[in-house]
Amino acid sequence: MPKCTINGKEIEVKEGTTIIEAMFKNEQKIAHYCWHPGLSVAGVCRLCMVEIEGNPRLQIACNTVVTEGMKINNASDKVKDAAKWGLDFHLINHPLDCPVCDQAGECGLQDQYMEFGKYDPEMAEKKVKKHKVVDLGPTVVLDSERCILCSRCVRFTDEVSKTSELGIFNRGDRSEIGTVDGKSLDNKYSLNTVDICPVGALTSKDFRFRQRVWYLKDQETICNGCSTGCSIKTYFNREGFYRVKPAYNEQVNSYWMCDEGRDLYKFVNRENRYLKARRKTEAGWEEMIPGAGAKEASALVKGQGDSLALVLTGQYTVEEFETAVASFVQETKSKQVYHWQNHAGKENDFDGFLIRGDKNPNTAGLKKVLSKHGIATSWHEFQSAISSGKLKTVIVAGPENQMHYQEIDTLVKTLAKTKVIWMQSAKNASLEALSVGSWILPMKSYVEKDGTFINYAGLERKFKKVTTVVSEALTLAEGVQLVVGQNLMVKPETNAFIETARRQDQVMLEHRKKNEFVFKRGSL
Repeated sequence: MPKCTINGKEIEVKEGTTIIEAMFKNEQKIAHYCWHPGLSVAGVCRLCMVEIEGNPRLQIACNTVVTEGMKINNASDKVKDAAKWGLDFHLINHPLDCPVCDQAGECGLQDQYMEFGKYDPEMAEKKVKKHKVVDLGPTVVLDSERCILCSRCVRFTDEVSKTSELGIFNRGDRSEIGTVDGKSLDNKYSLNTVDICPVGALTSKDFRFRQRVWYLKDQETICNGCSTGCSIKTYFNREGFYRVKPAYNEQVNSYWMCDEGRDLYKFVNRENRYLKARRKTEAGWEEMIPGAGAKEASALVKGQGDSLALVLTGQYTVEEFETAVASFVQETKSKQVYHWQNHAGKENDFDGFLIRGDKNPNTAGLKKVLSKHGIATSWHEFQSAISSGKLKTVIVAGPENQMHYQEIDTLVKTLAKTKVIWMQSAKNASLEALSVGSWILPMKSYVEKDGTFINYAGLERKFKKVTTVVSEALTLAEGVQLVVGQNLMVKPETNAFIETARRQDQVMLEHRKKNEFVFKRGSL
């Protein structure tokens, strides 16, 4: 463990640690563009200059390994001057796009200039013009004029996704990022290139021009797209959720996530959600408060015994499964609990990086709870009980992420002669075909509750509630407890989402929009 001194502070680092890694681990600021902790060292931006005692020349911190007794600083006038000149060259041909650039507010170029630049430009020549709004593929747009040729995106497709679509073409100030041999940037991890782009050169087609980032708050949670359970950040404000990005987790997903997982914010928003409990009558659907609806639905389960079943998907928390199964078994004296698996035969499917064949975040948690309660029923047994007419009423904890549950339509048809209490957060047109007397109860989404997911490797992780979107929605535990007849006080939550939904004047709403980041500033 070599010891070194950085800006007067003595630290100890692992053998082989580079200077820039040592500085980041010890919260020391340093100018940089091309270096990224999840990629190889390129050393092309020449911004991370440091002064090393005994060495007459400045060295780049990203490709210099710490040695015993090394004394380093990046606060001298010599280093500051080098960083300013480096920034000056990077900005020679960079367009003044900040007012219209999607990256404004989270741009590495802006941050570096404000921290290490603030010089008077000395270039009088006209800027080199390059290609703008280049369609690289189904998810990403390129603005070549903004690109500073850090090569992060090229290294990502070479080293991480291993699809090698991107390269740097031409020479000198005519160099541009582009796709190889007319290939499209079309892989399952393509949007990671947008995350690591330090400027506004690569932008997401989905998020592009939808929100200014300073109007968004962010909070970490766990992706519910598959059994990997990537750590993610959700970005939202009073009007809804707008995007998802990966959060660093050394054990699970490192710095990355798949493109599919980034779309999972969409079914969380109010326009895609069930807001009220719904009961199907001969005249159509009636609506009421979810808690009251669940209490009324309990009439269906009274005295049912073995003609009643509970169907669970692996998309709820361990805590919800535990309470729901315990309450069901205790109140109904039945162990007719079934695991609806949408990935039968695909449990071991794996793309070699992050994407798993099991498209549920908590299959392992559900199996653990069922085993604890001595429940070993199979899906085949459930299908046999339905076809034989043994089951009269079925409570279904439907999937929140329905992207890989195309068989919802098939199950609804199978339950045509059965009364169903279907619990689910997001809307699904197939549920309109439920039999007369059936119920749909709105559930909370994964961003609206605390809980625990257990991933494919058995890693147990807790996550915190992000915000409330549908104030009266129930957790799975609350829904099952009310339906099986237990008394429970469910108090609707209120927050900015609900207040916004009630405002009729959209123009006034836009005028009153606030900078969300001012609510979580540090000390001055």
